[in-house]
Amino acid sequence: MVDVTCALIINSQFQVFATQRSSTMNLPLKWELPGGKIEQNETPEECLIREIKEEINIEIEIIDSLPYNVHTYPSITIKLIPFISTHLKGEITLKEHVNFKWLNTNELLDLDWADADIPILKHYLNYINGI
Repeated sequence: MVDVTCALIINSQFQVFATQRSSTMNLPLKWELPGGKIEQNETPEECLIREIKEEINIEIEIIDSLPYNVHTYPSITIKLIPFISTHLKGEITLKEHVNFKWLNTNELLDLDWADADIPILKHYLNYINGI
């Protein structure tokens, strides 16, 4: 199993940042919460801050965490560890993805998400609704 972090980056309008995978990546053109694999001797929080800087060129502040999700794809099992965060500084520059969107909460489940991300999004919706 591979430990992977992901960020629910929230803006001042309470929209969530989503990225679309490129056609050459695994799960081509699926939408995902940005993040990446935890490296040796790295905490999940350190990983997420590093990955967001590497992938989309911004700095974030982690606000809270959500329950993780274990998902098995045909070739890999991942433990997806989500964190709610805010955009501190930097201009968004996609380095691996082909597109991004800021989504209102009522739009969150409308995209063609990577399967591992869907339970995370549902946890987030429950979180913000106080469930």
